[in-house]
Amino acid sequence: MKQDEIQDIAAIDYTDRVTIDQPYDYEICRRMKKTTNSRICIGRAADRFKTETLLRFRADHAVAVDSVWSDVDEALIDELGFFKVQTLVRDKEEYITRPDLGRLFSEETLQRVKNSCVAAPEVQILVADGLSSHAITANIGDIYPVIVDGLTAEGYRLGTPIFIKYGRVATMDKISQALAAKVTILLIGERPGLATGESMSSYLAYEASPLKPEHQRNVISNIYKKGTPPVEAGAQIVQMACLMMKEKKSGIELKL
Repeated sequence: MKQDEIQDIAAIDYTDRVTIDQPYDYEICRRMKKTTNSRICIGRAADRFKTETLLRFRADHAVAVDSVWSDVDEALIDELGFFKVQTLVRDKEEYITRPDLGRLFSEETLQRVKNSCVAAPEVQILVADGLSSHAITANIGDIYPVIVDGLTAEGYRLGTPIFIKYGRVATMDKISQALAAKVTILLIGERPGLATGESMSSYLAYEASPLKPEHQRNVISNIYKKGTPPVEAGAQIVQMACLMMKEKKSGIELKL
């Protein structure tokens, strides 16, 4: 970096950066920082944040906003061979303000799913943008092949992979019911926090249906490079899906 250039605040590694003035034990602070993304050991300027801390906070907030308002790269979705559908939501603004519409499909869309996708699969894989498109773009290329390879090796019949634009978690129930799937796996972008915009969750359910309560689902969350790495999460998802097929149950009834 040239002397007259301003360093990008978002590019600074804060993994072990301690900004407290004269800490009692610098090494303990540094080690604590390495264990969490929380904003600890940052210090104060009187009763306010230091300039560096405030700028980093605003930069992280901008990342979170971008994650919510951006779209998944559909070229990536096409490359992975996903069948694409959209909920009743018309655009991103409506998606944010009308969560109910993000759980619903038109009858035409559900009929198209029935006509074009594998019926009665043993495992149905879904991907939805959710509240963080960055999460899908960052993780799907690593986690999806692990899930497919793992379930195929176990001998399960997989359904047509489906990408849901403007989707919420409950969309998995509608598609599971429409296709009569046994186990449904949904990968969805989590609501971004101020530590990352790349965190994804996976929801799994046995014979998911809108008629069943919320506790029909199991979830693996915080999937990203600084949480549960996508390859490791993929292996956990395969293991959980296999257990659901064996026990024929999910959610609070499934003993892990």
